[in-house]
Amino acid sequence: MASTIRLGVDIGGTFTDVVLEKGGESFSTKVLTTYAAPENAIIDGMHQVCTKAGITPADLTQIIHGTTLATNALIERRGAKTALITTQGFRDVIEMRTESRFEQYDLNLNLPEPLLPRQMRYTVEERVDATGAVLHPLDRAEVEALADRIAEAGYESVAVGLIHSYLNDAHERMVREVLEEKLPGVMVSISSEVSPQMREYERFNTVVANAYIKPLMKSYLGRLEGRLQGEGVSCNIFLMHSGGGIISIESAAEFPVRLVESGPAGGAVFAANIAARYGLDKVLSFDMGGTTAKICLIKNQTPKTSRVFEVARTYRFKKGSGMPISIPVIDMVEIGAGGGSLAHVDAMRQIRVGPESAGSEPGPACYGRGGAKPAVTDADLVLGKLDADNFAGGSIRLETGNSETALSQAIGQELDMDAATAAFGLAEVVDENMANAARVHAVENGEDLSDYTMIAFGGAAPLHAGRLCEKLGVERLLVPPGAGVGSAIGFLRAPFSFEANRSVYMKLSDFNAGRIKTLLAELRDEATGFVRNCDAGAEILSEYKVYMRYSGQGWEIPIVLDETDALNPDAARFEALFEADYAKLFGRTVEGLDIEITVWSVNATTPPEAVARTAEQSPGAAADVALTRRMFDPALAEYCEADVVLRAQMAPGQTAQGPAAITEDETTIILPASRRAICQPDGCIDITVKG
Repeated sequence: MASTIRLGVDIGGTFTDVVLEKGGESFSTKVLTTYAAPENAIIDGMHQVCTKAGITPADLTQIIHGTTLATNALIERRGAKTALITTQGFRDVIEMRTESRFEQYDLNLNLPEPLLPRQMRYTVEERVDATGAVLHPLDRAEVEALADRIAEAGYESVAVGLIHSYLNDAHERMVREVLEEKLPGVMVSISSEVSPQMREYERFNTVVANAYIKPLMKSYLGRLEGRLQGEGVSCNIFLMHSGGGIISIESAAEFPVRLVESGPAGGAVFAANIAARYGLDKVLSFDMGGTTAKICLIKNQTPKTSRVFEVARTYRFKKGSGMPISIPVIDMVEIGAGGGSLAHVDAMRQIRVGPESAGSEPGPACYGRGGAKPAVTDADLVLGKLDADNFAGGSIRLETGNSETALSQAIGQELDMDAATAAFGLAEVVDENMANAARVHAVENGEDLSDYTMIAFGGAAPLHAGRLCEKLGVERLLVPPGAGVGSAIGFLRAPFSFEANRSVYMKLSDFNAGRIKTLLAELRDEATGFVRNCDAGAEILSEYKVYMRYSGQGWEIPIVLDETDALNPDAARFEALFEADYAKLFGRTVEGLDIEITVWSVNATTPPEAVARTAEQSPGAAADVALTRRMFDPALAEYCEADVVLRAQMAPGQTAQGPAAITEDETTIILPASRRAICQPDGCIDITVKG
C-alpha cells in the first residue's frame, strides 16, 4: 500500500474538491464546479494536484469519487423521461403518499408533486400477496403490449414496482425481460433489486428515482471514464455511496440512487476517522460547504445510519415534506445553509436564508461574476471573517463593495439598517438555523449535545463552527487538517462496502431459526458479491442488523446482531437485544405485546483503516501573529481587533486567543472572543472555552 497514489474527488454545489495522497503526503485544491460538464472541473483539479505532487495522471493507482449530481437532478427535476409500471390499483401510490401531514395546522398545505405525473404511470394485472404467493399471474402478452406503448411514447427509462415484489420478484423479472427484448435502448430498474423492502410508497419512489437519474448518471460516469483514460489514467475508479462505503463504477451506474448522499457521507467518514484519532465517543459532525450544511451524530467513532431519508424537502426542511428514498444511508440532517445560500426579507420583515443558492454560477455577489443577491459569503466578508485578497488561496479575489451593495439593497433598505448590521443579521439567522437543526436532530435521537465534541470541515464550516458551539453549549471544537476538502479526504478513508436489505415479516412468536439463517446467508452473499467486484482478494467482514418493533407500532428500531446471533438465531436472544435498545431509546419496555421483525440487513465491508491515537499536547507558547484585522464578534455584537495567524506556521502546542482568524488556502477558522485554540501534533486545531 505504500506505493499507492490515490485521488479523492468531491463535486459540490459550488466547488469541486480534489485531494491526492502519495507516500504519506497530501495535496489538495478547490476549483469551481462546472455544471454543464462536471468532469471538466475534475480534470482541472487532478492536473493541479498532480503538478503539486510532481507526478502525472498516469501514476494514479486509485480514484474515489463522490458527487451531488444525483441529488441535484432529483431536486431540480432534470432526469430522464421515465415511466413507472406497477400493479393495477396502485398507480397513484407515489402521489397519495402516506396519511402523514408534515404541517398539520396548515389548511392550505401543498404536497410535493411526484417525480412522475399520472400519465407516465402504467399498470399491469398481477397480484402477489403479503406472503409472496401469486394470487393473479402476470400475462406476458399484456407486458409485451405495454412495451409497445412505452416505445411509442419515447421513454428513456422505466421503473418497475409491483406490490409485494420484495417477497417474490418473479413478475418484476418478467417485465424487465420483456422490456429488454423489445426495447434494448431503454434502461430498466426493478424495485426488488433497488430497494427490496416493505412499504410500497417508499419502495416505488426509490425505484422511480433510480430510473429517473440512471441515464444521466450512466452518461456522466461513462464520459468521466473516457476523459480520464484520455488523460492517461488507467487505474480503477470507485464511487462513494450514501451508506459510507465505496462501490464499483459499474454498480454505481446500475444503482445511481445509492449516490444521492455520497458527498456528505464522505464527510461523516472523515469525522469518524478524526474521532478515532482522539478517542472521542460522542461527536457532532458539522459539514458546511457552498450550498448546504450537514450535521451528523457519530457515536463510538461510527456514524449513525438509517434506511430511509428525504431529498428536496419543500416546507422549511420539515420531515415528511420531501421525497423519501429507501436505501442504506448515513443519518444526517441537511439544510440549505452554505456559503452561497441567498438571503431575502420575507413578508413578515424577517431575514430568511436559503434554500436557494448562488452556487458557482454566478456565485455570491463578492465573486464579481454577476451575482446581485447577498449570500452568506457576502456577510462573512463584510464582517471581516474573510480576506478579500486571499480567498481560495488567492485564486478568487473578492469584491467587498459588491457585498455591501447587495446587503444594503436586499436587506438594509427593507429593514432600515446599514450593510454591516444587515450582514450581522444574516449571519445570526444562518447560524441559528444550523444550531436549531442540530438541537432537533439531537432530541430526535435522545442525545444531549453538551456532552459532544464538534468536528468542523467543509469550506464554510470553520467560519461558523465557533459561533455554533457558543449557541449549542458545546465546549470543544476540532478543525482537522484539510478541513476545506474534508469530504474528499473522507472518500480515501472509507472501506469498500455494500449493504443488502430485504423485508421478510416475522413475529417472535413464530420464530423460524432455519429460515432466518438461510435469509441472512443469502443477504451476506449478495453484499459480499458487490464488495468482491471492488477488491477480489480483500478480507470482508459482515455486519448484521434487524429492524424490530412491538406489534401495532408503525416504525422499527435497528438491532445489531453479532456473528453468533446471525449463525445461531435464538428468539429469546433477539427479544433481549430489542428490549435493551428499546428501553435505552424510550425509557421503558411494553409488557404483553408480541415483537415483530420487518427488515433484515447485512453489510459486507473491508476492515476499517487502522487509526493511531494522537498524543494530545498541552498549551504552550503563543503562535506568531501575522497581522491584525477588524472582525465582528457576534456574541459581543461589536467589531474587535482580531489577530490573524497562519495555520501552516502554527507549531504543535502553540496557541491562539480569540478573537482571531486562523487562515489557510482552503478555509479560515474564526476564533470567537470566548475561545482559545491549540495546535495538536497531527495538525488539528483544538478549540476550547477560555479558562
